[in-house]
Amino acid sequence: MSTPNATLRAVRLGLLMSQDEFARAVRDAGQRSGQPNEATKRLVQRWESGETAAPRPVYARALEMVTGLPIESLGFAAPVPQVRVTDDGHGGHDLQDSPVGIPAAGGQSTAQAAPRGNYSGIWLSTYEYFSSGRDSTFTGKHYVVLLQHGNRLTGRSLPQGSLNPDSPLTLDLQVDGGIITGTWTEQTASEGYYRGARYFGAIQMLVEPTGRRMAGKWVGFGKEFDVNTGPWELRFMDADTSKATIAKYNKAPE
Repeated sequence: MSTPNATLRAVRLGLLMSQDEFARAVRDAGQRSGQPNEATKRLVQRWESGETAAPRPVYARALEMVTGLPIESLGFAAPVPQVRVTDDGHGGHDLQDSPVGIPAAGGQSTAQAAPRGNYSGIWLSTYEYFSSGRDSTFTGKHYVVLLQHGNRLTGRSLPQGSLNPDSPLTLDLQVDGGIITGTWTEQTASEGYYRGARYFGAIQMLVEPTGRRMAGKWVGFGKEFDVNTGPWELRFMDADTSKATIAKYNKAPE
């Protein structure tokens, strides 16, 4: 059986697009780039269901234009990227090609236990990081759509659902009972302090017994090859991922 591409679906929902609208955007991107394609709703369904494991290059380029993310961050197979470190303390690598993330931290067993519950829905993500360049601690907040398939949990922030506009956040996580382990990637705002740099790192959290809050820490590398870390939590907002509910949270968190 094919494994559904929950990452791509989370990204599409985060963009507030139906499958029809997403297919149209892919076609429009192909026209703008001079590489027309014939994307349809059915093709989007094949991508999201896992029936088509990897898009052809003409579609891959259009998908990157529509989502603003490299193809390997959309749930498709891709090679490991080359990176260079330019961070001033934000906590990650500045990717020159495309972010895949780093191996999950925490030393968990490769045997996967059944997930304690289904965590699909809209969550408020909050993390803290220290900026050595500004000698101060800052908070990042995003409304994130999480989608779960089996033990895999993928997430994408909403277009306007962050304190800093134009800073999409993606999460690729594994559920092992009450333990959540995986990777994060954030594209910083092009007009912000980090000037559009893309960062990634690892994350591990514990789920509270209520299933309405996950809390733990992120880890990433700094410019001096030091390892930075800080607190990160996800707080449950709504189980509904319909277009109307997503639109309600498509705003900057308070």
